[in-house]
Amino acid sequence: MSVSKQLQGHLIALITVVVWATTFIATKLLLTDFKPIEILFYRFALGYLTLWLLSPRYFAWQGLKQELTFLGAGFCGITSYFLCENTALAYTTTSNVGVIVSLCPLFTALLAIYFLKTEKPNARFYLGCLFAIIGVALISFNGKFILALNPLGDILAVCACLFWACYSILTKKSSNCGYPIILLTRRFFFYGIILMIPTLYLFNFEWELSRLTKIDNALNLIFLGVGASALCFVSWNYALKLLGAVKISIYIYLIPIFTIIAAIFILNEPFTSIAAIGTLLTLAGVLLSEGKQSIK
Repeated sequence: MSVSKQLQGHLIALITVVVWATTFIATKLLLTDFKPIEILFYRFALGYLTLWLLSPRYFAWQGLKQELTFLGAGFCGITSYFLCENTALAYTTTSNVGVIVSLCPLFTALLAIYFLKTEKPNARFYLGCLFAIIGVALISFNGKFILALNPLGDILAVCACLFWACYSILTKKSSNCGYPIILLTRRFFFYGIILMIPTLYLFNFEWELSRLTKIDNALNLIFLGVGASALCFVSWNYALKLLGAVKISIYIYLIPIFTIIAAIFILNEPFTSIAAIGTLLTLAGVLLSEGKQSIK
């Protein structure tokens, strides 16, 4: 692959995580009027419609084997990852979830060894992950070192990691087949939404659309649906195709850093010395992990 293509992949991945980092702010503002499951469903339903507008082309049935791969990607990356993460927040601390979810790149690397034979991380990758995880832990706890073990919530957070890793592997396998990224992502969204529907009533989903008349609610949902879901999943999947599932997963470590920056400017939250140290460690870990990998 040419250097320009790799640089393009890195730039797209970086822009994507910057946008994803601000979704925590938008979600926090929406939680005043919406339940997590409601935000999740509206977000991806709007994202699915946006992808149709971006590419109003019919994506034919690709055969049972391929469709099962697409369904698996939708189940893992759209339905299960977000349901596990959002539900985990109800049973354990935000700090615990933040630290545990930072294990996603490690889960991805381990799965890639077995399912993507051409992606084999070297020692630098794992050392960089260690630095980044410590950095994310410092950012998440932000000087309040209270690690409360909440088995159900923590297990759900670990499950979220595993589902995201599976999504990365399945997306890489699908993108290798040469399908248009927008159409591929739209198919993932379709299956993810279909599989999400049975859970709506389990989480007391309410169809009260009057809440959307509030301009702040409408704008935040548009941002989550159009920007963070439709456009960002397309850009992430494209970058994943260029860089590989392991290499791109490292960018997940940058999300807490950009979230802190957004919180400082939007929510006026403080930036402590502990968070600053965590930021430096995370950046060091990312740079170390993004060194030359033994990827053929």
